[in-house]
Amino acid sequence: MKQKNKIASRMTVMGVLATAAIQGAAFAQTDPAVMQELDALKQRVQELERESGSDESTSGIKIGGAVRFQYSYEDYSAGNRDRGGDFDFDTFRLNLDGSIGDVLLSAEYRWYQYMDVIHHAWVGYDFSDTTQAQLGIHQVPFGVLPYNSHSYFFSSNYYVGLEDDYDMGIKVIFDNAPWNLQLALYKNDEQGGVDGYVSDRSARYSYDPVGSRPAGEGIFAQPANAFGETNTVNARAAYTFARGEDRSLELGVSGQYGDLHDGAGSVGSNSAYAVHAVGNHGRWNVQLQATRYEYDLDSGAQQVAVGAYAFFDTIAARATTYTANAAYTLPVSLGPVSALTFYNNYSVITSKSASLEDTWMNVLGMAVSAGGVYAYFDYVMARNQPFIGGSMAGNAADTNSRFNINVGYYF
Repeated sequence: MKQKNKIASRMTVMGVLATAAIQGAAFAQTDPAVMQELDALKQRVQELERESGSDESTSGIKIGGAVRFQYSYEDYSAGNRDRGGDFDFDTFRLNLDGSIGDVLLSAEYRWYQYMDVIHHAWVGYDFSDTTQAQLGIHQVPFGVLPYNSHSYFFSSNYYVGLEDDYDMGIKVIFDNAPWNLQLALYKNDEQGGVDGYVSDRSARYSYDPVGSRPAGEGIFAQPANAFGETNTVNARAAYTFARGEDRSLELGVSGQYGDLHDGAGSVGSNSAYAVHAVGNHGRWNVQLQATRYEYDLDSGAQQVAVGAYAFFDTIAARATTYTANAAYTLPVSLGPVSALTFYNNYSVITSKSASLEDTWMNVLGMAVSAGGVYAYFDYVMARNQPFIGGSMAGNAADTNSRFNINVGYYF
């Protein structure tokens, strides 16, 4: 903002000087003093132009961000029901995006009521129009991108670390239609792994494994047997069949394999693979994905502790997941509202180790776009689903529901 004001001030001064020069031009030939003054004004205009041009050429980073608020009504919380729901602050975030010279930069930091975290931070380089490399904390290439969902709650895959996950490493993207190929090596998670210099390993944006969960340890307890991901390789290949500008079908496969380290040595491995399809037909969008993941622990533990959003949870060491999402976008002109997106997102996690019960979640909702405001209206029904009254390691027989409104302003 200060930079814009600075440039605007310069442009104003330049305009005044130019006007003065034009008004004095008629007297320039007869008055040497006027001629000298005009020469000085011209020189000053040139200096201001050089300064303004210098600012424009070196200011390649755009600062943006968002602030979000949330209302929720939860049938599984007696206190929330008695109050008629709760209206809370959700998130404030700052973004840096752009380039200086040929080097790209993208970063985002987030503040919540209960934690502040890095979302992503990477530098990159475009080797060509089709090939880019990124170094730092960036999105793991796996499954439907950028999100395997349309709602505020993502899919159940997010809560086992297989949607919108961010880790520390290097990634190469080859994007030359109809192919999109991505290969990445992640040295560790965004907190530096099992012995990263952080005070709380649960305070992070995306879900990661943080330890094994032996029998008898609480579902939400800090794990006594801590470990972290390391040396994980990810590969994703997608091919898009296109017919016209608004009809396409993307088919893709993904895989990952890596080590688990407790600070002294390897304690097992992690792997996952998925097949996905994304179809677009006019205003319709459909997403389908099937995924299998496994944490093969030397201890034989059948459950894994994960951390995110300043608390620990538990997931099965092995499971299969399925997602099926559909959305319809309707352009409108209702005051500031320019578009409504209606969607239904369904996900299920089954075939869990430790004989854990299935997790499923269905989100019926609508997203509203109005200028810089983007809002989600979601009605969620779920069983054994985090943030909907359950846990991935739960064995609940009841279905919980939550009505949620999340409103954000982006700048």
